[in-house]
Amino acid sequence: MDWPMDLLPLPPCAVLGVRPLNGLLWTLLLLFLWYCYRVGSDPPAPGRAIPGKHKSGSRRSVLSRASSCAGAVCRATSNVATGDRGTPCITMETGEEEQEQGYLTPVLSHALFPAQATASGRKLYAALQEYAKRYSWAGMGRIHKGLREQATLNDRSSIQKPHLFFLPDVPSIPFFPRDAHRHDIEVLEANYPIILAEFQAVYQRGIDPKIGWTGLGPKGQAVFPLYSAGVCVAGNCRSCPCTYRTLLSLRTFISSNSLGAAGFWLLGPGTTLGGAYGPTNTRLRCHLGVQTPPQCELVVGGEPQCWSEGHCLLVDDSFLHTVSHNGVAEDGPRVIFSVDLWHPNVAAAERQALDYIFCPDQ
Repeated sequence: MDWPMDLLPLPPCAVLGVRPLNGLLWTLLLLFLWYCYRVGSDPPAPGRAIPGKHKSGSRRSVLSRASSCAGAVCRATSNVATGDRGTPCITMETGEEEQEQGYLTPVLSHALFPAQATASGRKLYAALQEYAKRYSWAGMGRIHKGLREQATLNDRSSIQKPHLFFLPDVPSIPFFPRDAHRHDIEVLEANYPIILAEFQAVYQRGIDPKIGWTGLGPKGQAVFPLYSAGVCVAGNCRSCPCTYRTLLSLRTFISSNSLGAAGFWLLGPGTTLGGAYGPTNTRLRCHLGVQTPPQCELVVGGEPQCWSEGHCLLVDDSFLHTVSHNGVAEDGPRVIFSVDLWHPNVAAAERQALDYIFCPDQ
């Protein structure tokens, strides 16, 4: 059966100047556009969510509920809700029915912070809140949790118990493989001859506090720091210029906060340093053997290791550790070049926040 073209609302072919088939294609295009318009303008069916509108609606409902949060923790589904007196209430994004408190919820008063927290713990938490106010709470969940739980951590017996700050959910072992910081280890080991020569030049001048030595002990313990608590010791760095430049070439050296240090550590014969914990698990201490007589041992978390000249050990000193030099006087002191590096599982945002919280000027 033939369908006459007069049934379609087409312009005359003479006007179009093309064949009738082109007019049919134009009609189909108009029908398709009309269909798209109807689909877009029809209201959604009941129970059917429109993509992209759920979160905004949820956020508006949270904002309406947040006005009744009179200084308490907001239990909401959005990332940011506003509490009373304009105080931002930050929570993890959860489902509508979930009522668990997020790690990012800030303390709105001292009453909500753990009562057993020390004054230093409260100061660190205040620094975290100031950092988040300037920058963002994004990525601060583990730091927030760690500061609140530090007081209870100090009270429990554990083989890993940093006394200043413990970052939760960080996988750790007493000794790390070289691959954790391969670049920095290779740089230190490649510069071992220069580091050794500069140490010997300093050591021959004598161990004297007037020329930069610190931590002097009764049995040959001494430290010649290049960085102490995140601060460059300018005079000592001038005495070891090549070693100082080597430090600056390391990618993960902690040089901007009080958790980081670098320098030469001496331990005399017949000396044992009892069990101790480092300040934090956010760093690894890299030991480059400079002079390592026999019968020197480092025990971390119950695992013994020995130093080797020209080679590095990566140590998590937040574990219980002891150091001993059981040699005789003729062996001379054990000397290592110690450098604090970031733990590989600490994210860049967390490193920036820790630099701010543990700033040497704080």
